[in-house]
Amino acid sequence: MDKFLIDRFGRSFPYLRLSVTDVCNFKCSYCLPDGYKGDAGGFLGVDEIRRLIAGFAELGTRKVRLTGGEPTLRKDFLDIARVVSQTPGIETVAMTTNGYKLPQRAQSFYDAGVNAINISIDGLTPERFELITGKNRFEEVMDGLNLCREIGFAPVKVNAVLLKDLNDSELDAFIQWACGGVNLRFIELMETGENRAYFDKYHLSGDVLVKKLVDSGWSETARDVLGGPARVWKHPNQEGSVGLIAPYSRDFCTTCNRLRVSAKGGLHLCLFGDGGHDLRPLLQLDSDKETLKDTVCELLDLKVAGHGLHDRHTGATPHFASIGG
Repeated sequence: MDKFLIDRFGRSFPYLRLSVTDVCNFKCSYCLPDGYKGDAGGFLGVDEIRRLIAGFAELGTRKVRLTGGEPTLRKDFLDIARVVSQTPGIETVAMTTNGYKLPQRAQSFYDAGVNAINISIDGLTPERFELITGKNRFEEVMDGLNLCREIGFAPVKVNAVLLKDLNDSELDAFIQWACGGVNLRFIELMETGENRAYFDKYHLSGDVLVKKLVDSGWSETARDVLGGPARVWKHPNQEGSVGLIAPYSRDFCTTCNRLRVSAKGGLHLCLFGDGGHDLRPLLQLDSDKETLKDTVCELLDLKVAGHGLHDRHTGATPHFASIGG
């Protein structure tokens, strides 16, 4: 009998977020304010990733997002991208990046099979960008963004974490930027195991953004079956789009369509779950593929209806770099 990724609530999961490293070279205040301090090693190898993606593809996965940390810090990142893009059944290979050295490397990512890219840009001036990310690389990242649009990544999106008193004063400027054809995705700040004080100080409800959009004539669009969790607005007279990922909104989890695998092979059924389920022993031999598929389907029965963020239950995730956000 064919097996598919459908949970006991009827949700299907055609989208896999695969972290290839938890190492990051930025110091974003909402994630790794003191920089990366983990053990930079022991991550899944290219052959393990090949087996993982092959198994998931046969279960119905059609989109894979390569994340981190900063995924491009892997010296074999292009090999990983090629393996994923060449897997039968995978239609979209996306990546999320902080834009480090993107002007020099964007073409190689595209040539390796990455066809969609999200670039994190949390501020629209060099000063604000550095304040939030800890790095003076605003011009480099913007140049990389423009190059990606020229190369033909489809789509190119910009991620920005919504932060009270840090970048909310730029909301109008962000929206105006979207009017010129940029696809923005704002992300509500989420509480994790290590950022409670930061969350309490800087969290801002996405309702602030929604009101600005609605008051300015933007309309919400229908969700893409392979899309992420963002609600997306468009304006009839403008080219771009503005999205919002608002995990504290009502019924956020009812549209969940993605699973996560950490850089060391842990299957995470929810970003805010209590831990991962180790798939790595099943990634050592091609002959273990059926066992891998059976195991993933069995584990999916453990997926719960929703997260516990409203009760301040953040699960086992210490910070977003640990399992790819």
